[in-house]
Amino acid sequence: MKNYNVNYIKIDTLLINGKGDDLQWNNAEVLSDFLSAWDDRIPSRIEFRSLWDSKNLFFCFKVFDNEINIDKRDNSKKSIGNSDRVELFFKKNNEPHTHYCLEIDPTSRILDFKANPKRQFEFDWNWPKEDLVVKSNIQNDFFTVEGAISIASLEKLEVITNNKIETGIFRAKYNKTKNSSYEPTWISWVNPNTKLPDFHTPTSFGILNLVQL
Repeated sequence: MKNYNVNYIKIDTLLINGKGDDLQWNNAEVLSDFLSAWDDRIPSRIEFRSLWDSKNLFFCFKVFDNEINIDKRDNSKKSIGNSDRVELFFKKNNEPHTHYCLEIDPTSRILDFKANPKRQFEFDWNWPKEDLVVKSNIQNDFFTVEGAISIASLEKLEVITNNKIETGIFRAKYNKTKNSSYEPTWISWVNPNTKLPDFHTPTSFGILNLVQL
């Protein structure tokens, strides 16, 4: 499995404003080796950073893209699912086919759900609002999505074992076709090695190591 070290910071020292410009992010490792396993096109650069303190796991995506697609028809889960977005999946301990999903578009809209074995999805499941903060910002050539997830909620959902979290880190990019429709390109940190696009499989996950001081 691929590994990413999540460095520890002092409590209450990171400001989440959607821009990813807090100086604390300089203490994070930069993960940028993303790939599209089912598309010959090389995806535009993506930078992922993560930090943690005793209260929260912090994350920040910086996605370089000047042609963002956002379905603005409404704020439904379907609309978010038709938009460019970044994604974090957290696997439940000792249950390889059960994971909790956060899919976030460039305007901070959240599609959250629980994935069970055999691709049985609970779309009525939501991450507790008091345990999740997400903000975003769109610029001409990139967008950022950053957030904080409470450690308490990750422990309650049983996704942390010995300061390790099996995590999927993804992006969905919607490209305009010749007939003006949009088709997704699926981008991931880990190559799932599946014939068809599939992030809901144990082979699509790596490990976040919560590094202690």
